[in-house]
Amino acid sequence: MYSLIFLGFASLVLSLVFTPLARNTALRLGWVDLPDQQRKIHSAPIPRIGGVAIFASVICSYGLLLIVRLSSGLIVWADLPLALRLLPALLIVFGVGLVDDIVSVSPWIRLFAESVAAILAWHGGIQIIAINGHSVSDRVFGFLVTVLWIVTCTNAINLIDGVDGLAAGVGLFGAITMFLAALLEHNYAMALAVLPLAGALLGFLRFNFAPASIFLGDCGSLTIGFLLGCFGALWTEKSTTLLGLTAPLMVLAIPLLDICLAVVRRFLRGEPFFVADSGHIHHKLLSQGFSPRHLLFVLYGICAVGSGASLLLTINHNQNRGFVLVLVVLAGWLGLQHLGYTEFSVAKKMVFGGTIRSVLSAQLALEAFEQEVNKEMTLGQSWDVLCRTCPKFGFSGIVFELDAVQRRWGNHTGWQARIDFPGHGFISVWRQSGTINQGAAAVLFIDSLSRTFSQKLEALESVNNE
Repeated sequence: MYSLIFLGFASLVLSLVFTPLARNTALRLGWVDLPDQQRKIHSAPIPRIGGVAIFASVICSYGLLLIVRLSSGLIVWADLPLALRLLPALLIVFGVGLVDDIVSVSPWIRLFAESVAAILAWHGGIQIIAINGHSVSDRVFGFLVTVLWIVTCTNAINLIDGVDGLAAGVGLFGAITMFLAALLEHNYAMALAVLPLAGALLGFLRFNFAPASIFLGDCGSLTIGFLLGCFGALWTEKSTTLLGLTAPLMVLAIPLLDICLAVVRRFLRGEPFFVADSGHIHHKLLSQGFSPRHLLFVLYGICAVGSGASLLLTINHNQNRGFVLVLVVLAGWLGLQHLGYTEFSVAKKMVFGGTIRSVLSAQLALEAFEQEVNKEMTLGQSWDVLCRTCPKFGFSGIVFELDAVQRRWGNHTGWQARIDFPGHGFISVWRQSGTINQGAAAVLFIDSLSRTFSQKLEALESVNNE
């Protein structure tokens, strides 16, 4: 217990000392985050290497503990196995984050470094061995789940670092909760590993709370996310209640929900996953009139509820887990409704309004059309296929004049799309004015019509030349 008190107090004091030093150094060297009045709304340049102070506070607190314990004739190395195993991986994550803060790093290089660090952590014993109460017996599957979990947590904290005090505050809630869980489970090694992070974050918030005089930077947010991911994995390993990932998921609900929303949003919009946008949870709340401080208190409150629920499950030995999970999912769903993401409302309309079904039907009809026309059939036979297919895409008339084949079908009023095939003729299709159903599918059909009959005519011409 003496070591825990010393570590927590030492990391807090060191953070209060190191943070101003890091801030002043960054200002002197020009390592600052410049405002752009779009995503970065701060009024003046702000230092962005706050993670240096947190990292130094955590490492130096262990060093001070070793000095104090050794000078008193006690050996402490055996008490710090987890912290020592994590150090090489932590150096990689912190290092790539610091380089990114100073000179910028490709997202793919950063992701690669995070993956290497996660693999080193797994090799050091940070392994997920249970998911929702079920043992992960397959070693390869357990390895993949562990690496994915750690990398996801690392980037989740990084993505929510968009408002003063948010990422550091969420990280503080997570660290304190995991520390309390470690005490409840008598996991002394995990408690020794988590508490210095909590102390360092508490001291850092003195300077990072809105309005901030220093930012975490990538070296800070990636370090916090990586450590919390590792501690969460260790929580699943040591949990006497077989909680699996349920408890860590609740503790990190806000950042994990935000990263999942970011991935889905960018997928629905067809945007690259690594391109920054203004659609994160904190951006949505700011756009709805929340002040930065009001936003912090709301999200801190949600973190407190998640932390309380996870500790309650730990104390009650996994009783009523299903009920708690239902409440959490319901709360998340209600929150999404309030945030007003247009991507999800449009996707909902597509799924339940029949849009996906109609698009799928049109795509299948196009595939069938192209396959039939590409068979060894005459132009006259291809005309029959065309007549059967056009109504499926809302076309009411066709004029077909290719080589010696001339055909007409249907109503030739409304708007017309004509496709010319030089040296062979043309195909025209008509669609009634005012018809809006299957508009996108109609365009796809016209493109398919041009491509398919061009290939058909080339194939017939090649046969005739032979």
